[in-house]
Amino acid sequence: MATMTAAQQRAQAKVEYDAFVAACPSRKLLDRISDKWVTLILAALGSDSAHQPGADCAGGPRVMRYSELQRLLAGVSQKMLTQTLRSLERDGLVSRTVVPTVPVTVSYELTDLGLSLYEMMRGIKAWAETHMDDVLANRETYDTRVA
Repeated sequence: MATMTAAQQRAQAKVEYDAFVAACPSRKLLDRISDKWVTLILAALGSDSAHQPGADCAGGPRVMRYSELQRLLAGVSQKMLTQTLRSLERDGLVSRTVVPTVPVTVSYELTDLGLSLYEMMRGIKAWAETHMDDVLANRETYDTRVA
């Protein structure tokens, strides 16, 4: 049996990623990126939030301070926002920049990897916003039929 280099082993493992297999690490990644806060943070740092009052209307990826994200993401707790941003930073989807001012300024932006995920996720967000009335009508029909 021929020995493989570390790079060859990584390449082999990459070919074998299959989310249908219980032990596949891609399952945990799917779980993380399907979280609502991840989706909304990606949308905020991408161009989807450009329609917000006071936002940069130029479109494209944005740099946002923690406090801006917290204001934009209605209902997110400080703990959840912090945990989500840390996990996105750990996965290489978001970069965090600290500027030593008083008080300290912390800003976040999408990395190239995060931007590639944002491109995929913005279609899902748009679909949800476009089809929400249909889904609500179907739920009502189902609930009256089942009840």
